[in-house]
Amino acid sequence: MAGPAAIEYRIDRRSGVATYLQIVQQTKQALRLGLLEPGDRLPAAREVVEATAINPNTVLKAYRELEREGLVEGRRGLGTFVTRTLGSAAAADDAPLRAELADWARRALAAGLEKDDVSALFTAVLDKTFEGDQA
Repeated sequence: MAGPAAIEYRIDRRSGVATYLQIVQQTKQALRLGLLEPGDRLPAAREVVEATAINPNTVLKAYRELEREGLVEGRRGLGTFVTRTLGSAAAADDAPLRAELADWARRALAAGLEKDDVSALFTAVLDKTFEGDQA
């Protein structure tokens, strides 16, 4: 049986994004990046509450949403387990792209950009790049 997943939720109370949605989004990102795989157990709600100081019901709401989307399943007395991934076959070969992006992020930091500036810039470029890709 798989042990606890290597995911630590980070809650940004200033983001304007509902806390439970931050947990859902971070879980999906971990699935896309291959950090979580089918069979991995998500942290117990109690562990998330201790690490983030959020309400236990918020964690349970996020886990219910992930379950509704078919990404995880709760097993009574055992925990919540990943049932499928969101990663593509191409993601396994992303090391060169990841290295380029990390280099770009370091250059942005050296140029004096704040994390929020980098995020906004990246999102704008990403949206522009993929806007014609919606089928």
